[in-house]
Amino acid sequence: MPEHVTISPGLHGFHGGLDLDYHKAPASERPIGEMPLVDEYVLPLHMHIGAPAIPVVSVGDHVGRGQLLARPDDFISAAIHAPTSGVIQAIELRGLPHPGGLSAQSIVLAADGEDREAEPLDPWPDYQDKSPVEIRARLREAGIVGLGGAVFPTAVKLATANPGGVETLVLNGAECEPFISCDDRLMQESPEPILRGAQMLLHAVGAARCLIGIEDNKPRAIEALQAVIDRLADEEDERRLEIKVVPSIYPAGGEKQLIRTLTGIEVPRNRHVTDYQMLCLNVGTVANSWRAVVEGRALTERVVTVAGGGVAEPRNLRVRIGTPMAKVIEAAGGYTDGVDRLLMGGPMMGFALHEDAVPVVKATNCLLALRPVDRDPTPPPQPCIRCSRCSEACPADLLPQQLYWYARARQFERSHDYHLFDCIECGVCSAVCPSHIPLVQYFRHAKTEIWSAEREKAKAEHARRRFEFHNERIERQKAEREAALAKKRAAIKAAQEKGQEKGQEKTATKQDDQGAAPAKPTGDGGATSTSSAEDEKSAASMSIEGARARAKERKARVQQGERATGEPGVAERPADESTDRPGGAS
Repeated sequence: MPEHVTISPGLHGFHGGLDLDYHKAPASERPIGEMPLVDEYVLPLHMHIGAPAIPVVSVGDHVGRGQLLARPDDFISAAIHAPTSGVIQAIELRGLPHPGGLSAQSIVLAADGEDREAEPLDPWPDYQDKSPVEIRARLREAGIVGLGGAVFPTAVKLATANPGGVETLVLNGAECEPFISCDDRLMQESPEPILRGAQMLLHAVGAARCLIGIEDNKPRAIEALQAVIDRLADEEDERRLEIKVVPSIYPAGGEKQLIRTLTGIEVPRNRHVTDYQMLCLNVGTVANSWRAVVEGRALTERVVTVAGGGVAEPRNLRVRIGTPMAKVIEAAGGYTDGVDRLLMGGPMMGFALHEDAVPVVKATNCLLALRPVDRDPTPPPQPCIRCSRCSEACPADLLPQQLYWYARARQFERSHDYHLFDCIECGVCSAVCPSHIPLVQYFRHAKTEIWSAEREKAKAEHARRRFEFHNERIERQKAEREAALAKKRAAIKAAQEKGQEKGQEKTATKQDDQGAAPAKPTGDGGATSTSSAEDEKSAASMSIEGARARAKERKARVQQGERATGEPGVAERPADESTDRPGGAS
């Protein structure tokens, strides 16, 4: 039995949970070892929650340790850095540590053995002069994510905190899985970076206090942290840091369960811890956040527990990200005889790997090698007897048996109505089920189906919107063309009507001018009246018409004289014409 310390007074329990048998020794009793360099590192571009990172290097590039290899592609994403110096050998599909044996695009780094450091980020020992926005940007630039298993980008977690501010920062050092002890050793050996990181994050989020939750089966870790807290209180009058020793009840390390234990606040469904002015971070995340901000070091390694009866020398190792898991097992003495299963994570929430050639990623907190004798035999599942033990033990206060029936019947919407996504997949329900039903597997399958259906629904909705937008655009263009054509027709019609009106005005003016008398002198000393060019033209036309009329008149008289005398061209003369001529002779 592990050594325990006194539980802090005034704590609050949470619903359900299990009192497990712990197997943290001997790994927790040995110092953290340094993992030797290997020849090749494989860095998946998707080793965190959110969008995969985008490579910023090419095949053949020579890089140094800590150099940026892939940048974040979205708000929820994280950068990836070189674990050592070497040459980029390939960017290709490689296997992932995934229960389904999936592959993903990965950067393959061939190590040169020199472990040459790239130029680090600018150190900020005076982080108090930096704004919260600058600190978040540094954490994003350094690729810091949650190292407790969730691998949620830390900068995003700080940015999405309650707009009203954060009152309490909670450091999670519970580490409730039976075999995992990486956080325990980190707290024992590196309490200063953890507590200095807590001070830095208190500044970054504006919190007033920091509660550090640690299970009572980690006395040496509690002692190491408390010694630093006492020293900071004496030297710097630091009173914001406080350790809370919690009972070793699985899953005390769950975020909502730890918050409930420490503060008595029960975060309801569809709500987050940040909605209650609290922020919860793993102790390993806090230590690496300190190194990123104050020392300018990107996240290129993490502590990994190598444990189980299938390992010759169980221990904790500081492992570079991207190291093949087979090499990590070798560094722990190799496999023992009879190993038939390798888990990433603990026996409660971990999953079996298809092969040990996959790389260590940021989420790898434990490699657990097991033999058949190391675990209880799993009988075939039997029908549910509705004993309700799963409901009594569920730390999320759900109804696992109802979720099971709906998931088995593929009534996923009903599962969702029964708060399926509040399940933290801790495995307590499966552990207490007398029928040995793998309940968590049903819940994971139901979640996957719901996510898939939601993605398909989102795709269909997106396609529908695109189709409607396409039709709207075509109708809008058609209406615009018709409006432009109508406008053009109206302009042509208006021009034609205006031309007709002008023609009518000209005709009326011409007729008026033809019936008017020519202008006469005024008799005022030889002065003449002025007229326009149009009046002169009208007068000339009238003169021509008058001449024509007089010519017609003479022609008519001539024709009348021909008919009277019978001689052509001789008109009848008056009797006295010869005597009446002026100047004529008698």
